[in-house]
Amino acid sequence: MTELGNRLKEARLAKGLSLEDVQTITKIQKRYLIGIEEGNYSSMPGNFYVRAFVKQYAEALQLNPDEIFESYKNEIPATHNEDLPEKLSRVKSRKSVTDGSSKIFDIIPKILIGVFVIGAAGLLYYFIVTSVGNNANDTANKENEPVKFIRSENLDKADEKETEKVKDKDQEKQEDQKTEEETPVVEAPKQELTAVQNSGKNSTYDLKNTDKFVVKLVSTGQTWVNVKNSSGQSKFQGLLSTTGTQSTEVDLTGDAKAFIVVGRAVDTEIYVNDQKLEYVIAPTDVVQQNITIQYVPKNE
Repeated sequence: MTELGNRLKEARLAKGLSLEDVQTITKIQKRYLIGIEEGNYSSMPGNFYVRAFVKQYAEALQLNPDEIFESYKNEIPATHNEDLPEKLSRVKSRKSVTDGSSKIFDIIPKILIGVFVIGAAGLLYYFIVTSVGNNANDTANKENEPVKFIRSENLDKADEKETEKVKDKDQEKQEDQKTEEETPVVEAPKQELTAVQNSGKNSTYDLKNTDKFVVKLVSTGQTWVNVKNSSGQSKFQGLLSTTGTQSTEVDLTGDAKAFIVVGRAVDTEIYVNDQKLEYVIAPTDVVQQNITIQYVPKNE
């Protein structure tokens, strides 16, 4: 085993992570992780992948990849220019496509602008001609139309009925306002989420005054979480990240407890019935935390 392998393995064990946990976080196959820890790179596709896997492994353990490469540069194989011809050919093909297409792209905006100007001018002309014709017809019709005066016999009765309707609506509105003022408003007690105990990386909370128990975990970076119910059954286990599955929600209303393992607390937000849980242990001090929530139903 190399010095690099020893350092990575010690850092992994210090965080309480197994090779399976690191495989879940980094998506690197376990056999490659074993090869890195043992200094055996023969099973990997090439030197480029060796360096890439070492970088991902170091970042998962919160180590500085640049410092790792500098300290163990004699152990980590350097990349060669074996894929340089392929990269150069890609650059050349892209450049040729860009040069050939640039002239077309220069002409297209001018054509589109010309079409837009012609279309706008045509629409403006159409609306002007139509408006002038309609105004002329309306003016001629109004000049030839005789003035008529019509007296409605039911005008007074209609006014009386409308006045009565307005009075009835005002009276109903006043009665509704009185009813609302007389009815007392009873506020439901707010739920209580209280930290009752903490030690090391373990903390315990009590949840009271609520009929439901729904836990939501949201990642603000990258974290591994595991949620178990009071029977020890895992309800969710996996990686949350802003580039993939960012959040998960677990309904534990029928359970008395929830056990939550957070791999990276600084990148994990926990909500209980939409109320954000405030870490009693600072995430910057303890990255991996074990959180227990004890649920006391509202009627008990």
